[in-house]
Amino acid sequence: MKTYHHIDDFKPVKNAVVTIGTFDGVHLGHRKIIARIKELAAACDGETVILTFFPHPRMILHPEDERIKLINTINEKAELLEQLGVDHLIITPFSRDFSNQSAEDYIRDILVNKIGTHKIVIGYDHRFGKDRRGGLDDLLRLSPVYGFEVIEIPEQDINDVAVSSTRIREALLVADIDLAKTFLGYPFFITGKVIRGDQIGRQIGYPTANIQIEEKYKLIPADGIFAVKVTHDGQEYTGMAYIGSRPTINGMTRNIEVNLFGFNKEIYNETIRMAFYHFVRGDIKFNGLDELTAQIARDKEDVLRLMADA
Repeated sequence: MKTYHHIDDFKPVKNAVVTIGTFDGVHLGHRKIIARIKELAAACDGETVILTFFPHPRMILHPEDERIKLINTINEKAELLEQLGVDHLIITPFSRDFSNQSAEDYIRDILVNKIGTHKIVIGYDHRFGKDRRGGLDDLLRLSPVYGFEVIEIPEQDINDVAVSSTRIREALLVADIDLAKTFLGYPFFITGKVIRGDQIGRQIGYPTANIQIEEKYKLIPADGIFAVKVTHDGQEYTGMAYIGSRPTINGMTRNIEVNLFGFNKEIYNETIRMAFYHFVRGDIKFNGLDELTAQIARDKEDVLRLMADA
């Protein structure tokens, strides 16, 4: 897959089959749409093109709303789309100026002149241009003028996408890892840099890698203990992760930590990926480190049991 970080970097390709959207999660609903554009591209000897935006439009249009959390970072999304065999991903910087284009300017300048759209696969509710006035009707009206075909995504498929994205976010915020995995079609994961912590885990016999997520918009699951798999340097390790503010030691900040089984390398400042497989328990305040250590030992047994077939 070729990735472009600005629409101006893209050069029109033969028989471009295009779809547009945020594709947050790249979940099963999105995959149905991607399968459709791949099918259409194969039939016309064309290439698939996904046009997405970053930052997310709501971050620009409603910067005061800090509740906006996304399932994937932009890099995670790109990786997932590449795995699905998309030919071209255009990540267009979203701005107020971009949002203020008229519907016709958007269609002519972006879809036709910049991308060279042959077919566009789009939902009935997709809106674009100034004040979101543009939509399917404009595409259908202008398609004979500019020589592209419009294929409408069925309403049920669009609803499935919207419902899935909402259900995934809601599930993660209550640590329903199984439900999130069902809608995503893969285990939810985070990607972050290992930073130095206060070494308390090491003191009690369970050293942890503290993970820093640089993207503030990345959705993090609810607090608790999780059974996970961590990928580092091409190798995969089972582990137990903790998300929370460490109430037993009166912690003040929310941490993401993981204890990797059978792992003893120093990996500070290196990037790891952590995939969530099961929720083990919620965060609890214990009466001291001895009680906490005993519970962690039980947690490890639970994780090993849960991950026996993973």
